[in-house]
Amino acid sequence: MDIDILLQKLAKPAQRAILGAGFTTLEQLAAMSEAELFHLHGIGKNAMKVIVTTLDENGLRLSSKN
Repeated sequence: MDIDILLQKLAKPAQRAILGAGFTTLEQLAAMSEAELFHLHGIGKNAMKVIVTTLDENGLRLSSKN
């Protein structure tokens, strides 16, 4: 699914972090772990809540890899 579903819900710094990392689909984002996403400048606690919720709403979840 297109990443725009998520981007509409995020603040600009988090949007830039996701786009800058090259994500274009929710599936690509779901392949990442929470720890990996927290390493992106612009992804904080609030953005992570939105990411997890949006993935869940679309039948996806973050990877559990370390």
